[in-house]
Amino acid sequence: MTTAVGRPVGFDLQDSEDSHPIVEAIERDNPDVTVLRLPGLIKLMAPHELTVNRSTVETLIGRPWDTYEFQMAIVSYIGDIAEWDEDHILIRWQH
Repeated sequence: MTTAVGRPVGFDLQDSEDSHPIVEAIERDNPDVTVLRLPGLIKLMAPHELTVNRSTVETLIGRPWDTYEFQMAIVSYIGDIAEWDEDHILIRWQH
């Protein structure tokens, strides 16, 4: 049986112009992330947790960004959404 600590977490995002700065922000803020680019899909995986920081996305896109805009890019996720507020999104296993 695999424990929560050993299970990776991740996001699958649509491969679109709007998603590219989000992917870059995730790469900047999560040094352990692995990015796999497929036709129409970008898979991001990490061993423990992934964070999407509003401030990093805003820096890359040059305008205010609401974390709820992430819903327009996400296709699926692996893990539990541990936190989602106006400043960041955190995914990790809760148990």
